[in-house]
Amino acid sequence: MAEATDGRSDTKKKKKRNKRVSVEMEALSEAADRVAPVVGYFPSGYDPRGEGADPSIKVFRNKKRPNRLELVVSPSGTGVEFVGKSYAGEAAGAQICSYALGVLDKESQTLRIVPIASNKILRLEPRLKMNPFADTEVSDGLAEESIATSKTERKMVDLTSLYGTKKDRDKDNKWRSLIQQRNDSSAREHLENINLNADGESQVLEDTLETTTRNIPPYDASADTPEKAYLLDEIIPKGERVHLLDILDDLHSGTDIPSKSYPSFVFNRMHKLREIQDEKEREKLACIFSYISHLQNFWERSRPSRHFKSASHGKSTDHHKIPRIVYQKLLRMFLDHESNVLSTEKNELLIGHILVLTLFADCFRTDPSDIARDLKMTVQTLKPYYQQLGCKIFRESPSATMFMILNAPLQFPEIRRTQRRK
Repeated sequence: MAEATDGRSDTKKKKKRNKRVSVEMEALSEAADRVAPVVGYFPSGYDPRGEGADPSIKVFRNKKRPNRLELVVSPSGTGVEFVGKSYAGEAAGAQICSYALGVLDKESQTLRIVPIASNKILRLEPRLKMNPFADTEVSDGLAEESIATSKTERKMVDLTSLYGTKKDRDKDNKWRSLIQQRNDSSAREHLENINLNADGESQVLEDTLETTTRNIPPYDASADTPEKAYLLDEIIPKGERVHLLDILDDLHSGTDIPSKSYPSFVFNRMHKLREIQDEKEREKLACIFSYISHLQNFWERSRPSRHFKSASHGKSTDHHKIPRIVYQKLLRMFLDHESNVLSTEKNELLIGHILVLTLFADCFRTDPSDIARDLKMTVQTLKPYYQQLGCKIFRESPSATMFMILNAPLQFPEIRRTQRRK
């Protein structure tokens, strides 16, 4: 009996602890005489509270534009500072929610809800501290300027290795390895010496790098089935697929979908989503259709020959319809970081991504007429792009429809090689 009473007393104590607290709530609005709280986070993993760090924190506001803020965190004893801007970088993206900070005072039983400054949570990116004497030290010519540039690059590499994310560190390592291979003179001499023939002529393989790293989506040349030839999980990562299922919502809404809501290739194949019974296969095809739409949308806005606003622009190609995570990835993959322009090489790579997904959508036997219309091209001009992907052209008769078929293992067209005399 004693044990039972003890158990009951414990449950009573637990019940007493869970008391409801009635508080008075007050919502404060922004005012000119006080500054709203500023919230920031460190994506690099830096902990301002660790190892006895005592960083200085400063907030800067633009006089002409008060909604523009900069949060600067400077760790003591280092040449690095973390800067978060409310008008650039991640904070400049689409605003999909509002933020506020709640402060609960249990003694006075009051809850104050305070708005966040600029309604932004700032991403604190590392950068080197500005040196006020940098301009006076480097002013004697282009040689010294190039030396200073190389020093800055080395500092940036060191900064990335110390505070950068794993993705940024891996990217830097890949760039360094590519530059080393590019500057390796012994490798070039080896390639030239291999092709010496009996007459003393040497066949220089100018396109050696082109054969080893083709300008096409990720692929597996040793794959024995078309499904494995191109790596769909790298073209459309699984982490992005949850953002690519809107097409199913449109399909299940019960209303008629306008033909200009999607590219003609996708719209003319909507019936496949209704016919598929397996839920996973239906979602997979929906992601492929959505990604084709986003890629075609991105290409339409970025293509070099687009000097004016086309008639279809604005109806089915609005960049705000592209999920943010996908849009930022496309910017990194295809646009030049300095000029923000789609180069000829990147334009071919972007079209290659679209065509590979059309092969997946049509079970690796596709009629290119629809996608040629979407890309403002003819079937004849689109044919070399499919051939670069390893496709074969099939037509039952000269007047029959042309199909592009992908077989495995992949067989790429031979690249012409130029010959030079020694």
